[in-house]
Amino acid sequence: MKSDRLLSILLLLQTRGLVPATELAERLEVSVRTIYRDIEALSASGVPVYAERGRHGGIALLPGFRTDVTGLTADEARALFVLAAEGAHAALGLDEALGSALRKVMAALPEPHRPAAELTSRRILVDPVRWMSGPQPAVDVAELHDAVLADRRLRLDYRHSGTSTPRTYTVDPYGLVVKAGVWYLVADRDGVPQLFRADRVRRAALMDEPAVRRPGVELANLWDALRRQVEERPGRVRLLVRVHRSRLDLFVRLHAGALTGEPRPEESEGSRERQERGEWLRAELAVDSVEWARALLSFGPNLEVLSPPEARDLLARHAAAVVALYGQAEA
Repeated sequence: MKSDRLLSILLLLQTRGLVPATELAERLEVSVRTIYRDIEALSASGVPVYAERGRHGGIALLPGFRTDVTGLTADEARALFVLAAEGAHAALGLDEALGSALRKVMAALPEPHRPAAELTSRRILVDPVRWMSGPQPAVDVAELHDAVLADRRLRLDYRHSGTSTPRTYTVDPYGLVVKAGVWYLVADRDGVPQLFRADRVRRAALMDEPAVRRPGVELANLWDALRRQVEERPGRVRLLVRVHRSRLDLFVRLHAGALTGEPRPEESEGSRERQERGEWLRAELAVDSVEWARALLSFGPNLEVLSPPEARDLLARHAAAVVALYGQAEA
C-alpha cells in the first residue's frame, strides 16, 4: 500500500540521512519515478523532504526532523537486532513485515544506541540449521498459523513417520514451535497433547468449531513437557560399544542423545590391551531397538558393539552382505 511505502521512505531517510533515489526504489521494489512521486506526496503532507542533484546526490530530510522514542537501554537495542531463524519469518510470510518493523525500530531508537544496534545486526548472525542436515523442504505453515490465531479447530491429514498413507485427525491447536529449523504444531487430540511435524501435514482445514483448550494450559508449558518426553524417553535396548579415540568426537556429536553417560577409557590387562590402553573408550547407548545398531556401521573398524549378542549378529550379517555386494561387483 502507498501509505506503508511512504512510511518506509520516511523511516529510511530518518535513519540513513541522504539516500539515493535508486536505492530507495530497489529496497521498496518500485520504480525511481514512483519514488519521486512519493517524495512529492510527503512534501505536500508537510514533511520537510528535499532532493539533492548530482553524482553524490539523493533524497534527505531537513536536519532536526525526527522523533525519538526513548526508554530502551543499549543492551535492549542490540538485542532487538540479533535475529534468530530468518526462515521462520519466511514460513509465516513475515519477511517483508520483519524488514519494515526493523526500519521502524531503528528510526525510533535513541540516537546514541543506533550505531550499536546497526553494528550488532552486521556482526551477529544466527543460523538455526544443523550441519549436514540436507536441504529442508519448503513448508507452508500459513493454514496452521491462521488456525492458531483464529482459535479454531483443525482437521489434519497427517502422515506418520514410516507410513505412506495419511490419517485424518481433528485437533485443538495451542500454537506453533520451530526447533532447529523444523516446524511443529502443538495440539490436543481427544484431550491428549501431541506434536505434529508441519512437513508431514498433507492437508489442513479450518473448522467452524472453536478450539477447546484445557484451562490454564499455555503453549510454553505444553511444549516443555512434550520436549522432555522426547528427550528423556528411556531406551528399551542398551548397547555397550567401544569406540576409537580418533572417532570419539564424531561419535558423541552424532549420538549424544542416546548416550547414558560419558565414554570412559577401557581397563585392560593383556599385553596387547595395555599397548592400546587409552586409544579405545567404552560407552553405553540407550536405543529403541536392536535394529538401531545399524547406524553404527558407518564407523567401520573404529567402533565395535560388545553387547548384546543380537546386535553383534545383526551387524555381522549386514557387514557380510556389504562384502558380498562389492565382491559380486568386482567379479
